[in-house]
Order: sequence, then C-alpha cells, then structure tokens
Amino acid sequence: MVVKTYGSAVYGVDAATITVETNIGGGVKYFIVGLPDNAVKESLFRIESSIKHIAYKMPRDKIVVNLSPADIRKEGSAYDLPIAIGILASSAQINTDKLADFVMMGELSLDGLLQPLRGALPMTIQAMKEGFKGIILPKANIQEAAIVKGIQVYGVENIREVIDLMNGHSTLQPTFINAREEFFAGYEHAEFDFSEVKGQENIKRALEIAASGGHNVILIGPPGAGKTMLARRLPSILPPLSLQEALETTKIYSVAGKLPSNVGLMATRPFRSPHHTISDVALVGGGGNPMPGEISLAHNGVLFLDELPEFKRSVLEVMRQPMEERRVTISRAKVSIDYDCSFLLVASLNPCLCGFYNHPTKQCTCPPGAVSKYLSKISGPIMDRIDLHVEVTPVELSELSGTRKSESSTQIRERVIKGREAQIHRFKDHKDIYCNAQMSSKMTREVCILTPVCQTLLNTAMSRLGLSARAYDRILKVSRTVADLAGSEEIKMEHLAEAIQFRSLDRDAWGA
Repeated sequence: MVVKTYGSAVYGVDAATITVETNIGGGVKYFIVGLPDNAVKESLFRIESSIKHIAYKMPRDKIVVNLSPADIRKEGSAYDLPIAIGILASSAQINTDKLADFVMMGELSLDGLLQPLRGALPMTIQAMKEGFKGIILPKANIQEAAIVKGIQVYGVENIREVIDLMNGHSTLQPTFINAREEFFAGYEHAEFDFSEVKGQENIKRALEIAASGGHNVILIGPPGAGKTMLARRLPSILPPLSLQEALETTKIYSVAGKLPSNVGLMATRPFRSPHHTISDVALVGGGGNPMPGEISLAHNGVLFLDELPEFKRSVLEVMRQPMEERRVTISRAKVSIDYDCSFLLVASLNPCLCGFYNHPTKQCTCPPGAVSKYLSKISGPIMDRIDLHVEVTPVELSELSGTRKSESSTQIRERVIKGREAQIHRFKDHKDIYCNAQMSSKMTREVCILTPVCQTLLNTAMSRLGLSARAYDRILKVSRTVADLAGSEEIKMEHLAEAIQFRSLDRDAWGA
C-alpha cells in the first residue's frame, strides 16, 4: 500500500514541503530514493530500532521510500520521523486518516526519542502557507515554531506520542505562543551598558552617530584603550528591533541551529565577533551544505572584527559586495541561496605592530614606514566602506577612579531613535533605504546640500588635511546624521566640522 507523509527541507532561510511516499511490497530489501544523502540513507537503521523499541513490527517485505520532488537533494537526519510513520502506516499498523493534515520532522534515537533539528521556524511558516492543519516537531524546537499563527504546533518527545496522535488516542495539545508578548518580554534586556564606561565621551559620541545613521566605524588605538569594551556596548544603543526584523533574524539563527534554548523570537540585536583566523566561507556562508556565515548571523545587528589587519586579505575582500547589497548569494551548480546580511560593521586595530603609535605617554618602537605598511593590509575598497575613523586614547586615571556617573545606553538610544525616525521619514519613498549610510552617491548629493560657507569649509579641510576623494561622500553622509541627531533640517557648520574629524586614516600625514 502506498502511503504519503509530509516533511520539509530548508533552502537558505526558506523551506519547501517534501512528500515522503512509502510502499511495501514483495521482496526483502529496503530502498530510499529521491536524492537522499548518507544521513537519510542511514535512517532505516535508526527507524528499525525505534519501531522495535516501542513494540511495533518492522516489515520484512520490500520497502521503497521516495522523497518527492526527486530532483532536489535531501540532507540531514530529520526525515527519520516522516519515514517511520510512513512505514507503520503502509504496513497498516497505524491509522492513515490524519497523515495528510500534518507536516512532521525529527531525528530518531534508537529508543524512539526525538532529537532537536535546524530550521523549525521556516518549516512551520511554509506548512502554514500551504494550508496544513498542523506540524509535529521535537519538543526542543517548540518555542521557535509556536510563534507562527494559523497552524497547530505539536511538540513531541518520542515517536509513540506521534503514533497516538495519528490513532486519535493522544491527549497532546498544540502549543500557542503570542509572538508579540514573546518579543517584548526580551525587549529591554541588554547585557552591556554605556553607563559602565568611564570617560571617552568623544568615542561614545562617535558610536552614537554610527548607530543613528547606520555608519560603519573603525576604532584605532593602543592595547587596553577600551576598543572591544566600547564595541560590545554598541547594540545597546541601536534602535530596537521591529517585529519583522526579529523574525528575519530568528529564521537565520534557526536555520544555523544557533537559536538560544527556550527562545522563540530574538528580541535583541545580535553581536558577532569572529576570530581573525576565520575562513571566507565561515564569514560569508556556504560550504557543501550551504549554511549562513557570520555576516548573516549579524543581520540587523553588529559585526565586530577585532584586530582588522590580522584577518586574511582574501577573507575581508569577500565582504565587499555583501556590505553594499546587504545580501549574499551562495551559488551552486543546481541551487542558488540568498542570505540577508544587513549589519553595522565595527572594526578595531592597533595603529602599528607594537601598538603605541600616537600614544600620549609610551614610545612607538616600530621602524620608519612600519605604520603605513601595517595599515596597508586593509585594502582601499574596504576602507571606502567605513564612514567613521575614531581614535581611541587610554582613559586618564582621574576619570577611571572618579565617581561621576556616565550616561546610560537608554538615554543615548532615545536620541538615536529620534535621529533614525527623521531618516525613515526622509527615505519613505525609497525602497530598501532606511538610514543615511545606505544612500548612493547621487542621493547623497541630492540630500546633503551644503550652504556656500559649509562648502568652503569642506573644500579647505579636504586640501589642508590631505583627505582622499573617498572621504568626501562619507563626510557628507555623517554630517547629515549629525544634523538629524540635532533635529536640524539643514547641515550647519558645527555638523560638518564634527564629521570632518572622523576621517583620521584618510589624512596624508597619518602613519607617515
């Protein structure tokens, strides 16, 4: 008898429904067809043990399992559950009336317990879109799946619970989670706060500008100056995630299998800090079984690259296109997968090999030309995508031991949100542009109009400071953000002057 059960396959951050057709007939061998990988082929050993463990019979006839559509490769062990239920139904050991109502996925242990899987959220969304009554998943994945409305989500611990549900003997109830309540429950929980940072008001101001305008920033300073500490607190002043952004981020973490336990919907912006030994595939995504990389895991959050010159040049160069398009495409012979990667880049570096170039008290021991050589490890195209260059100096002892309270992240974020609201209103007619950093060169000239006095100041700064041509547009964008934070419709002298000071590495004299 041919029986159909339904599973799901994840491609990128979306899912596709897979029909699992099972037929038992004359013969003695087991076959799984439909482009299964080794993990799927091995499923029959796990299934046989699970079925015997719960006192059901594994048929000794020929079993053919077809995973349809047959031209798409099926990967992973989560097909165990629909195949096992298909075998039991095809051998008339369980009721088949409810099979068409459910999508089911899960890896079986030898004793019939279900193991967690990746991609439960996109699977549930796809099942809801295709009109299935419910979805059956391992209990460990219930938090993320149950936020989807319009479908019954059942979390089960073992295969016996699924059999009872199919036979109508189960008291198992679907799980419902209010997505908005889940979202707002973790809305204000920031791990780090700017109130813990002593002094360094100019760097806090630079990060406030970066957060408001979506500007990439690089922090230059000696070891121990606080670059990492400041970067880790940047997510706490970014505008709160919208419900749509939270869903996008949660889908990526669900597919990557990195969603924290007991978390249904991510409510805080991610912060990713990969080590400088990372490979290009781990950074942008891909692999034999394509998975999201670090830039996608930082989607709607912050990507922090500590000691930027220590990263391999090839690794940094693969970020160029994703930084512009805010999306990375992983192409293979038969499939092309898109991952979102709209992130705010924060990079840090020592100014030289010894780390003490421009230090107020310590002497740099690098030979002549070593500073320029060290900084040349970062290519021009990468520097071209960084708007703010911030020099971080060590905190004075008097400030470090002082009792003066610093401004909290909540206070700073209120100003950031007001600045971002002005940008959202400005770009409401432009698709996929939400902040000043995303403006094209043409749009920058249209939006950032300078008065004759301001234009003279910018021209003078460009010539006297020896700023490069790429600094011109960056200064205009940053000055527009400074004006938005001040609530000003036009760019004034003080806004432009503040933006000019954040182009340290573009000066001809730097590192000479």
